[in-house]
Amino acid sequence: MDNFRSAVSGVFKRAAEAFRTYPAAIGNAFLFALVAIIKIHLEWEVQQEYGFLLNSLQWALALGAIWSLTAITGANSRYNTSKAFTIANIGGFAVTAVAFLLLYFFGESGLGMEYRYLSSIARSRVSVAMVIGMIVFVYLASFPEEKSDFARAFFMTHKVFFVAILYGLVLMMGASGVAGAIQSLLYNDMSNKVFEYIAVIVGFMTFSIFIGYFPDFRKGTQDPRRQELQDQPKFVQVLLGFILVPILLALTLVLLLWAMRTVMSGVESSFVRLSGIAASYALGGIWLHIMVTRQDTGLVNFFKRAYPFTALVILAFEAWALIVQLSDTGLKIIEYNFIMVWVFTVISVIMLIFLKEKSHRRIAILGCLIAAIAVLPIIGYHTLPVKYQVNRLEEILEREGMLQDNEIIPATTEPDRNVREDITDAVSFLAYRENKNIPAWLSEDMNNDQEFIETFGFEKTWPEYDGENPRMYLTTNLVLTSGVVDIEDYTWGINFKDYYGSEEVTTELEGQRGKYDISWITTKTGIPELVVKLEDEIIIQENLEDYFNDIEEKYPPGERVSREASIEEMSVVFQSDEIQILLVFENVEIGIDTNNDRSNYWLMVSGMYMREY
Repeated sequence: MDNFRSAVSGVFKRAAEAFRTYPAAIGNAFLFALVAIIKIHLEWEVQQEYGFLLNSLQWALALGAIWSLTAITGANSRYNTSKAFTIANIGGFAVTAVAFLLLYFFGESGLGMEYRYLSSIARSRVSVAMVIGMIVFVYLASFPEEKSDFARAFFMTHKVFFVAILYGLVLMMGASGVAGAIQSLLYNDMSNKVFEYIAVIVGFMTFSIFIGYFPDFRKGTQDPRRQELQDQPKFVQVLLGFILVPILLALTLVLLLWAMRTVMSGVESSFVRLSGIAASYALGGIWLHIMVTRQDTGLVNFFKRAYPFTALVILAFEAWALIVQLSDTGLKIIEYNFIMVWVFTVISVIMLIFLKEKSHRRIAILGCLIAAIAVLPIIGYHTLPVKYQVNRLEEILEREGMLQDNEIIPATTEPDRNVREDITDAVSFLAYRENKNIPAWLSEDMNNDQEFIETFGFEKTWPEYDGENPRMYLTTNLVLTSGVVDIEDYTWGINFKDYYGSEEVTTELEGQRGKYDISWITTKTGIPELVVKLEDEIIIQENLEDYFNDIEEKYPPGERVSREASIEEMSVVFQSDEIQILLVFENVEIGIDTNNDRSNYWLMVSGMYMREY
């Protein structure tokens, strides 16, 4: 018991010492948590207004925390002087400042929304910078070579991460349990925001435990915990060597059989599914190869020798599948990402063949380089695929005589099906892309089915699939027509912060009969449910299944085309002896996946109105 108490107290003691060891990292993390608390405190409308500023600040602080950890580790392990330590901490805050300025002034999304939002490429670049920061940290932690290597530092980082997560989960469950008991037994009106505050505080403590759990990296010091953290416990050796290695070998066999089948019958599998499996195999194999570097069993040794060669064989056939896909639909984000993974894996396994464990640091550097290239302005994932698809669409339209003087001319006669499919495919990819390379002749509203028909002169056309079990997705998509809703008899207009942001959202209303609790619940089926309580007694509990059934019967699902529907069709009334509620929908969509016999439901509420009797 004393050993357990000592171990737990040691964890929190080291977390407290992290404030002194990594002040810039802790400072950035503390400010990140402070901004998160401010966002929780603000009402939704105010948060929307200041969301861009606060989000920019949070992303910058997260990046600064990671790079502060890396910079301080580098300064301590290479120099261990007060000057280097000071420069590293200042550098960490400088990273935060520069990142914030770049995000705030250059990271805005170009979609023309009501409020300013960070673009996806800005978030991706910060995410990549954080990943690179952690890889550089592992690289620095793998020195000096007499104490460590990349594989041991790599495992140590995993170990510290999961220890911190475990303590964080325990803290979260304990604190939330106490808060839940207080809410249920002592203070029923306690705001649910309390749980969000707890999550932020626990997140900060978890990060403190994470960086505080690392050993002392200072040059010239001998920390016995370093060897302890780098050694793999027996259960981890069993997990890696006797569970994950056989699983990856089995996947290798499956992919080799697929390669043989491809030779005989060509590429038949979906490229999206195939690329996902191949990328998981490639990256997962390299990760596992590094993790089992110091294991010495027959099965593990066989895996370490065989994986690089089998990976090359499988990647050769994956390249064939990639060429087929590029010739069909051209370069898109999925293809681009797969090319990056393919290049990284091929070079990495070649280095594993010739350099063995000495290749690990080089593989880490290569990973940083590939990740950085993927988010660069000219050759990144957000630019090259867009340029390719714009050129592809422009070439098709010019060939069909539908693009003249930078203006799209609707087709007078319906083009061949393959032409319609190619235009639909390219336009669907380009619609709403956050990219300034979208030509002026392509409308930003091209994702709207009616706009597409008016522009090109035909409906969107999707490929037909051969075989006994083609994937078919049928939809009904209704949009509320322009008009007036008569709400003269209704007393209140009710609005929720986010109808689909969580499983349940609730608002309160004080009426003549008492206090109403009105809840909008999103069920697992996607069919919403409305629950109204009067003084904690349920007076209305209705879902929209019957409404969806009526819509499906009147507008049978088919090819995706948006239709305008009347206010009567886009509204529903629920009532009890006490109240009546009118729901008006702006958009209603029903999707049926005939291949998997599954239905999906979605709607957007335009307004909710209530009156008392």
